[in-house]
Amino acid sequence: MRLLRRMVMLLTAVMIGGVLVTFALIVIRLSDRTPTLPDQIELPDGAKAQAVTIGNNWFAVVTDDNRILIFDKTTGKQRQQISLD
Repeated sequence: MRLLRRMVMLLTAVMIGGVLVTFALIVIRLSDRTPTLPDQIELPDGAKAQAVTIGNNWFAVVTDDNRILIFDKTTGKQRQQISLD
C-alpha cells in the first residue's frame, strides 16, 4: 500500500511539473513574436489603409482603392504595388 501511495504522489508531482513547464514554454514562445513596424508609413496620395499583413522582411497594406502595397520592413520604402480588379 505504501508503494502505491508513493507512486501516486510521484505521478502527481510529475504531472504538475509537466503542466508548469508547458505553460512556461507557451509564454516564452508567444512573447517573442511581437511584430515591429516603422513609426510612420508613407501611403500614396488619397490611399487609406484597410488591412496590414506582416511578413519576415516585409509588410503589406491593403488600401481602399483596391491595391496591395508591399513595403520593406527595415527601411519602410515601397517594394511593390499590386492592383486588384
